[in-house]
Formats: sequence, structure tokens, C-alpha cells
Amino acid sequence: MTDTTLPGPRPSALRRIDRVVIAIMVLLAGVALADPARFVPTLEFAARALVLTAPIILFATLALAWVKAAGVETLVGRAFQGPAMPMIVLAALVGGLSPFCSCQVIPFIAALLAVGAPLAAVMAFWLSSPLMDPAMFLVTAGVLGLDFAIAKTLFAVLIGIGGGLTVHLLARSSVFANPLKSDMAPRTCCGKVKNPFHGQPNWTFWREPPRRAVFTATTRENVLFLGKWLTLAYVIEALMVQYVPAGLIAGVLGGEGFQPILLGAVLGAPAYLNGYAAVPLMDALLGQGMAPGAAMSFVLAGGMSSIPAAIAVWALVQPRVFAAYIGFAMIGALASGVVWQLWI
Repeated sequence: MTDTTLPGPRPSALRRIDRVVIAIMVLLAGVALADPARFVPTLEFAARALVLTAPIILFATLALAWVKAAGVETLVGRAFQGPAMPMIVLAALVGGLSPFCSCQVIPFIAALLAVGAPLAAVMAFWLSSPLMDPAMFLVTAGVLGLDFAIAKTLFAVLIGIGGGLTVHLLARSSVFANPLKSDMAPRTCCGKVKNPFHGQPNWTFWREPPRRAVFTATTRENVLFLGKWLTLAYVIEALMVQYVPAGLIAGVLGGEGFQPILLGAVLGAPAYLNGYAAVPLMDALLGQGMAPGAAMSFVLAGGMSSIPAAIAVWALVQPRVFAAYIGFAMIGALASGVVWQLWI
């Protein structure tokens, strides 16, 4: 019998191009058409910034791939076992250093909750995890300075500890009672994660072909991921430096007091594109007069309340727990911004 089934429509070439790449092309095309004289300087600015950041990107991606191939999930899972108080502190520390992205953290958290990990420790991990990882630390230190990277890491851990302790103290309240949704099965591109409490990491991963494949794939994916986002960020930074008056940034997000820090936190959620893209953008804004505390509150509030990070929480827990998460994020970002402003 002849097969008369027609093949489905193929996606157009434009739809197969990554949206971040499309954004870069649109921005550069806009400059070339509207202001040809600044097209080459824009390209030179972005290319120079990428070349300077390239060693950091390469080292960060290789380190991250090594951790992934070794199977670090089992070590992370151990942070959720033991007495409540040390578990919360350890979960916040692990969250601030773990290499999970906002997508990957959903199935991992689902696995933890499914095997009985307490919500207090999970909340501590949830709050600190999207704020910092080894690759982001290196990129942040290379662009904004080692002091900013260390401070952001410390604030991420402290915010996680604060949120976790609050959940622990109020564990019997109606807010945190029965926190999970009835259907907490994650639906993400990252698939499911094995029981995080079982298994052992293998740091000499190169002896096993499957782990070598993970290392190669992770390196390739992260080089492309960091490359495209940082390219977009540097193009935007170049446009900001050339077209946005420094007085405008200094007038809105500069100066002393609490208002710039509050505005930084409020603007962080809707304006936060990506943790890596935010770094060069903050560098440009700080150069144009943005208050240091506002920069810190922006990256912290944006990291925790951005759409990918928020979806990771919304997908699994009740709305009241989600609201508590956002509350912890905003309060922690504001407090950290104030402390950083006073320190600077």
C-alpha cells in the first residue's frame, strides 16, 4: 500500500535561528541603517570585550563540564540530609556554588521534594541557586571585579539562609502547610533527575565514554550559551555607552539613599535578561553613574525573580509559597543593596 502521508511543514530558516542571535542581528542592522558611522565602533567594542572575556569563558565552561561529567548531583543532594539548621546553611552554600541553571534546577528540586527533603532546605537552595555558579562567578569577577563577585556570592548564601530559616520557623503555619501542587511533575527540556541522595561522583570521568560524551556536550552547549548571551550584552552595552546620556542613568539610578536601590530591585525582574548578560550591562550602567547598591539589588532581585527562576518555583509549589519566595527575594535584594552601598 502506498504511503500517502504528507510530511509536516518544515520550519523556516528564520525560525531555526536562535532568538538571541536574531536580536544581535536586528540591533546591528538597526545601527547600520540608522547610524552607519557608529556601526564599526559598535562592532569593535563588542569584539574587544568578547576577546578580553574569552579566557574566562573557556575556563568557566571547562570547569562546569568537568563538574557535570563527574556527576556532582549526588554531592549536592547530601546537603539536604541531616539536622535542620546545618542542612539549611549547607543547602544555601551549595546553591550558591552549584552549576544548575534555572531549567535544570526544576527536575532536581522535584526529585528532592519527592524523596522527602524539607521545604526549608529546598527554599534556601532555591533562593541562592540562580544567583551564582562557578562560571558566573568568574565572569562577574572578570568584568565587575573580584570584590563584587565575592559580595554577590555572600549575599546569595545569606539570602538563602534567611529564607530557609524563616520557612523552618513558620513550617507549621498555613503559608507553608502542604506546599506542593497536586501535580508537581516537572515539564522541562532537561528531563528527570535520578534520586539525588544515591550514587557517587566519578571525578576521573574520562575513563568512562558516557561521561566523556557529557563533558564534550556540556562544553559545547555552554560555550555557545555564554558566547551568544555575552555578545548580545556587549552589543547592548556599546549602544548604551554611545546613545544613553550618562546624566540620565545617574539621575534615575545614581546618588545616595534608598531610592536607587529600591528602583534597582524593582527593575531587576522585568529587565533581567540573563545572569551572564546582566554583568556587562551593569558594568556599563555603573560607568554612567548607577549607584553600586542599585547594581547589587538589580542583579540579586533579577536573578531570583526573573521568569526562568520564578517558573522553577511556580511549577512545583502552591501560589502562597511562591509569593513567599518572591518576598524573600525582594527583601534580600534590598538589604544586600543597602549593605553594599554602605560598604562602598
